[in-house]
Amino acid sequence: MTDHLVEGVLAGDRRAIARTISLIEDNGAEAQATLAALHPHTGRAHIVGVTGPPGSGKSSLVNALALYFRRGATGERGEGGSPKTVGIIAVDPTSPFSGGAILGDRIRMRDLAGDPGIFIRSMASRGSLGGLAWATADAVKVLDAAGFELIFIETVGAGQAEVDIARTAHTTVVVEVPGLGDDVQAIKAGILEIADIFAVNKADHEGADHAVMALRMMLDLDLGGTATVLHHGRLMEVVRTVTGGEEPPSQGPLPPARPSAWRPPIFKTIATRHEGVVDLATAILAHRAYLEQSGQLVQRERERAAAELETIIQQESLRRVLACAQGEKLAALIDRIVRREIDPYTASQHLLGG
Repeated sequence: MTDHLVEGVLAGDRRAIARTISLIEDNGAEAQATLAALHPHTGRAHIVGVTGPPGSGKSSLVNALALYFRRGATGERGEGGSPKTVGIIAVDPTSPFSGGAILGDRIRMRDLAGDPGIFIRSMASRGSLGGLAWATADAVKVLDAAGFELIFIETVGAGQAEVDIARTAHTTVVVEVPGLGDDVQAIKAGILEIADIFAVNKADHEGADHAVMALRMMLDLDLGGTATVLHHGRLMEVVRTVTGGEEPPSQGPLPPARPSAWRPPIFKTIATRHEGVVDLATAILAHRAYLEQSGQLVQRERERAAAELETIIQQESLRRVLACAQGEKLAALIDRIVRREIDPYTASQHLLGG
């Protein structure tokens, strides 16, 4: 069955893709073998993460971006002269009571239905923190191996805890909306440190210009002829391209002073009316080109691989320890922790054989 699924995925068969992702979600016995066979065929897709607070319009924005890359501004061709194949993984929150999820992102993306060049998969978070489902990275591999050129990952929308996407995506788009409150609240909800591109969506609402200004103020610490940019938790200097004390434009990144500098651009969008989507899509492609030219794409691939390996080791280690620990022994340790006879760290050492 594994060989059959692998052949189907590599051929772009939609049923095989769906069955493989389901196998991964269910953690089936053949999941690891299938992923191992697909791994050599991955690494070609551009992975774009879209995150932001609930109600910011992430699904509508992904819908508009996918339409643009498939049909272009003219409605016929995608960016670059030909349509791009697009895969979408939309992560929805899971009920802590029933374990189910509404999986409503497909409803918001109904404009994409019937397009053979688009594959949409909704995934329940199943209690995973960080805005992603635990199987998201593996599902991305399946779509990558199937030949999708662009893969969008839409996170749950739980606020400032969604930082895992920065370790999974090549380009992270943080979506903000007007009316989040004061500047400090906007910073918390926006997760500034992980953004490669900002989109202030619902820009027709009151306060859109203030939201752009708040983001710009946090990104720019004016130091004469240079701007110090906070990006992925690091301060980097870029040279301003404006003179006379003017504010830098919000559309498009500033030319970097050196290859290691990227200034996250800020765009105002109205996803439901497809306004600002062309500029945002152009910036996504520009960031991909920047990563390739600067050599940071290789570095991000290494970071993604390291994060994935760490996660797998953690999960496998926990599974093996719990499998080896007899039920009575584990229950006895828990009882001793409750009675304050032993602390959790010492108990873990007992289980690990230390």
